[in-house]
Amino acid sequence: MTGQPNRQILGAIFDAAVAAAHPSGLLARHLPAPPKGRIVLLGAGKAAGSMIAAAEANYLDTLGLPAERLIGLGVARQGYGCSTRVVPVIEAGHPVPDQAGVDATARILDFAREAGPDDLVLALLSGGGSANWIAPAGALTLAEKQAITRALLRSGAVIGEINCVRKHLSRIKGGRLAALARHACLVTLAISDVPRDEPSAIASGPTVPDPTSLADAKAIVARYGIDLPASARTLLDDPAMETPKPGDPLFAGTAFTIVAR
Repeated sequence: MTGQPNRQILGAIFDAAVAAAHPSGLLARHLPAPPKGRIVLLGAGKAAGSMIAAAEANYLDTLGLPAERLIGLGVARQGYGCSTRVVPVIEAGHPVPDQAGVDATARILDFAREAGPDDLVLALLSGGGSANWIAPAGALTLAEKQAITRALLRSGAVIGEINCVRKHLSRIKGGRLAALARHACLVTLAISDVPRDEPSAIASGPTVPDPTSLADAKAIVARYGIDLPASARTLLDDPAMETPKPGDPLFAGTAFTIVAR
């Protein structure tokens, strides 16, 4: 006789927990005050659309900013996009990246590069961001990056190892977005889906220092017998592909907050 009420109670608890973790209810209290210039919303991952929508509601409705103060782009996993008012959200492949992700990430890089001293770059990160923000470095092609991703996923490498290799083959991961946005104020709000909530692991840490190295990436490739194309081997042998590390003054004016897990 008590089964149905218990199921109702458990269902209500579950629904309340999901609602409490939704960006619409939790993001506003973490959002920074608006700058003198523009607010550049850059989203990645499954929650990119809902995080951008929550930021829009705060800045447009609660604070009454004009729509032209907001620019940017979100890239969400296929099937996870949602309606937004000003900043568009594009769906892209996951876990294997696709051309939609490459094209969208090129625009993300442009937004970061063009942000100035009066602007706020607000990076909104969530699970799946590593595949959605895809910017192969050097001569590495999308097809090659896809093959490397598939090989790493099949190899048994853990997510931290996969992300280490990704970071050293990318123009956005491993702190490189922060380097591009260095002229603006950079704030990152993240929904964590990784062990120990390690910032450098969420979406492969585009806005934070990277504790891993080129040597680490090469060791992982060797450990799991990953057959890399010549373009990827060239990148891993290039000292210029080393990621910015903890203590780099590049990150002195940035902020990172995990808003949910």
